[in-house]
Amino acid sequence: MKVHCLEEKTMPEEYVILVDQNDNPVGLEEKVKCHLPNGKLHRAFTALLFDKNGRLVLTKRASEKMLWPGDWDGTVASHPREGETYASSAERRMPEEIGIPCKMDYLMKFEYHVPYKDVGSENEICGTLIGIVDESTKFKMVKGEIDEIKWISAKDLLSEIKNDPKIYCPWMLIALKFLDRSEKMMLDKYQEILSSWIDEGLKKELSNAIKTHLPDDKWRLVE
Repeated sequence: MKVHCLEEKTMPEEYVILVDQNDNPVGLEEKVKCHLPNGKLHRAFTALLFDKNGRLVLTKRASEKMLWPGDWDGTVASHPREGETYASSAERRMPEEIGIPCKMDYLMKFEYHVPYKDVGSENEICGTLIGIVDESTKFKMVKGEIDEIKWISAKDLLSEIKNDPKIYCPWMLIALKFLDRSEKMMLDKYQEILSSWIDEGLKKELSNAIKTHLPDDKWRLVE
C-alpha cells in the first residue's frame, strides 16, 4: 500500500486540558510542560481504526517526536481541546495525522503515568475511541507525526508483543487491554470487530507487555 506524506504545518503553542483523577477539568497548560518528567495530569485520547475483518491500523511515531520516537502506536493519539468531546477531538485529528475523515465512537478511558527515559513522561487520563474504515483506504501521513502505517491482526500483534513489547507505546497496550471494559452498547455494536481482540490469551500478553513499561499501580481504568 502506497502512503503519501504531507508536510506538517507550523502551529502555535498548543494547550491541553488539566484534569483531576475523576477527569474533571481543572485548568489549561502548555502541552510541552505537561510532558516533562513530572508532567501534570491531563486529558488525552487514543483512537483505534479497524477494518471489517478486525485488523487494526498501527502507526509508527515520527523519529523527531520528543517521547517514544519510532515506536508503534494505535492509529492516532492526541489531546482534546476545550469544548471538544473525546470523539469529536479524534474526528478532528484524523485528517491532520493520517489524511482521512472517520466517525468515532467512545469506548472507555484509563489513567496512566509513565516516564520516557530522562526526557519526559505521559501523565494522562486517556479516552479510547473506535472507528471502522475500509481496507482499501488510502492514508496520507503527516511529516513530523507518523513515519509508517501498517495493518495488523490480533494474532500477529500477540506474536509481536511476545517477542518485543518495548517497541509499542504503553498507552496503546493499555487501551487494547481494556477493550473488554468498554461501554456495553459499544461492545454489542462492535462485537464482530473486537472478538479477536478481547481474547484471554492476548489480554495476558498485553498485561505482560505493559509491565515492561510501567508498574501495575501506575495505570487503571477510570470508571
